[in-house]
Amino acid sequence: MISQNFQFLLFATEPHIIFPSLSAGISGLIIDWENKGKEERQTGFDTQINQDTPDTLYRVRTQTDALIICRLNRVGDIQAGREEITMALQGGANEILLPMVKTVAEVEAVLNYVQGRCGVGVLIETQDAVKLAKEFGKMPLSRVYVGLNDLAIDRNQRNIFAAVADGTVEKIRQYITVPFGFAGLTLPDGGYPIPASLLYSEMARLQCSFTFLRRSFLRDTHGKNLFVEIPQMRQFIQQAFQLPQTTLVEHRDQLKRVIQNSSFFW
Repeated sequence: MISQNFQFLLFATEPHIIFPSLSAGISGLIIDWENKGKEERQTGFDTQINQDTPDTLYRVRTQTDALIICRLNRVGDIQAGREEITMALQGGANEILLPMVKTVAEVEAVLNYVQGRCGVGVLIETQDAVKLAKEFGKMPLSRVYVGLNDLAIDRNQRNIFAAVADGTVEKIRQYITVPFGFAGLTLPDGGYPIPASLLYSEMARLQCSFTFLRRSFLRDTHGKNLFVEIPQMRQFIQQAFQLPQTTLVEHRDQLKRVIQNSSFFW
C-alpha cells in the first residue's frame, strides 16, 4: 500500500539532523549537488541553493546505510555529465536525480550510461519536460518529481503553486507509472502560504509515493521531538489516503481556492 510505504526524503547532511531523523522514520536522504547556474537562474526568487559536494556524499554514506539520493547538476551533454554520475556511483548513491531536464535524449543517455547501477529519477521543472511527461512515463525511471519552484520560474509565473491549481501537476501524473511526487511537506498543522494539511490530501488524491522535506520541515521541527513529529506525519498521510474520494475532491477545491487567493508571490 502506497500510504504505508510513502517516502519522506530529507535534504540534510549534518549528523545531528540526519541520525535522529532517520531513527524517527525518515525514509532517506538527498545530497544536493545542483548549484551550477542556479543562482543566476533563481536570482530574485526565495529559493534554497545547497553547496553539497562529492565529499559530502562520501561522508554521509560512511555514516549510514540508509537510502541516499544524489541530485546532480543538469547533465545535458552526457559526455559532460559522466564525471558527476561516476562520482555519485563511487560515493554510494542509491539513486541520482536529474534536474532541469529538457529532452528525452538526455535521460536516455544517462540510463544507458548507468546501466542499472543505481536508480535514475527525473525532475519535471521546465515547460519542455512537462510536454514530455508521456514519454518519461514509458522509461525505466526510479521516480518522477515535479519541481514547482523552477517550473514557475520557467513559466514566468509569480505563484509557485500555480501548476497545482491549474491542473498541470495532475496532467503530468496521469502518464507516470513510477513513484511520483511534487512540492514538499512539513508538519500537518504547518505550511505557508499553503496549509500542509491540504497538500497531504492532494498527494493522497494523486496517489503520490514520496515528498521532499526541506526548509519548512527543518524550521517547523526545530527544538521539537522528532520521535513524536515524524510518526504523526506518517499517521496523517495514511489517514489522507483513507479519505473518501469525495472528501479528497473537496480538499482539492479548497486547495485551489487558497492558491488562487494567496497573496504570496515570489
